[in-house]
Amino acid sequence: MMDWTDRHCRVFHRRLSRHALLYTEMVTAQAVVRGDRDRLLGFSPEEHPLALQLGGNDPGLLAEAAAIAAEWGYDEINLNVGCPSDRVQGGAFGACLMAEPGLVARCVAAMKAAVAIPVTVKCRIGIDDQDPEIALDALADAVVAAGTDALWVHARKAWLKGLSPKDNRTIPPLDYDRVYRLKARLPSVFVGINGGIATLDEAQTHLAHVDGVMLGRAAYQTPAVLAGVDRTVFGTEAPEADPLDVAEAMRPYLGDLVAAGIRPSALTRHMLGLVHGGPGARHWRRHLTEAARLPGAGAEVLDQAIDIVRTARAERSDATRSAA
Repeated sequence: MMDWTDRHCRVFHRRLSRHALLYTEMVTAQAVVRGDRDRLLGFSPEEHPLALQLGGNDPGLLAEAAAIAAEWGYDEINLNVGCPSDRVQGGAFGACLMAEPGLVARCVAAMKAAVAIPVTVKCRIGIDDQDPEIALDALADAVVAAGTDALWVHARKAWLKGLSPKDNRTIPPLDYDRVYRLKARLPSVFVGINGGIATLDEAQTHLAHVDGVMLGRAAYQTPAVLAGVDRTVFGTEAPEADPLDVAEAMRPYLGDLVAAGIRPSALTRHMLGLVHGGPGARHWRRHLTEAARLPGAGAEVLDQAIDIVRTARAERSDATRSAA
């Protein structure tokens, strides 16, 4: 979710669900230790519960980064052992670490020793020509022995040779049953599943077999799906039931961004799919995309988009009554 789940996206997503655990973009341990921490780690208090996803392969550096993140107030540290991008391959971390379960275990142990908050791992079922039955068990057993608090499994292989990162999200076939078998073998370990899950009905099906479900592209591209999480999974009501109520709730936050000299598109680009499939959705997307980037654009861009959808809803309602 690099370049997607930044702090503005997460504030928006939190308006859709009070209880879902939100994840940051992957940040390298080296960047956390040596870079601009306010830019890399800064977040708003309303984002809790919030996990920082770290990338790296040096136990000492990861432990230092985890300790820094804990001081900043994160609720969880997640080690990425699933990303197949060229960047992580060049640095020999991410999905590359599926081939080195012993090193991943040392990284987890070092982070566990450095922080009191949960340390979790997100991985694939295997890479390249690995046998997923052997590779996933080897990785899982190693990190469980090292003390991981949870294992999140993207139920696809990652092909480091021959597929782009984009293709790696869709082309390798999904094997949910492999993750189910892992959970059955490790009943006392929290095992969550990820990959190609688009609806809450699908999520509920998976929750009959595993402990958690992670939504990635579905949560970003059709964020209204998150509005049902609190009711369906946690048994409570969502902060706002109507997508337009969510949009209106984001108005003060957007105003603060604009007042700070930040373009509205920093937020509105994450909101393009909010009314997906509903009246006015295409015009909503176009207005937020185009108007938010104009010189001098302010928070009124969101007001205008809301009016576009309200008008489209009213027109559809009138057409329906006329047809009846």
